[in-house]
Amino acid sequence: MLPAVSELLEKSLKENLYGKIIQQLNKDFLLANVSYHFSEEINPSELKKTLVEILHEMVINNYDDYLNLIYRIDISEKDLAKIKGQSLKLIVDEITYLILKREYQKVWFRNTI
Repeated sequence: MLPAVSELLEKSLKENLYGKIIQQLNKDFLLANVSYHFSEEINPSELKKTLVEILHEMVINNYDDYLNLIYRIDISEKDLAKIKGQSLKLIVDEITYLILKREYQKVWFRNTI
């Protein structure tokens, strides 16, 4: 797992936000009409792996759905523009981090209010 993703998910576990991140992912996937549901029992490394696989498939085969998901989750264009990768795998890994980071921000903010 990428160190940044690993650290982020570890932090969410310590703060008891991991389950809420999965719920938020499921909500955003549903609202973006992406037909995938993450089990709330999924472990962090499997979550990262599955999310990478889904995004990779979307970028290649369903780019409009991918863009809709990115928009729905609210990933900033500025952050996307910073991604520098020499392969699709590296780019998708970075996008995975941005998605999980944004979902963490949403649930953390809601949890502190």
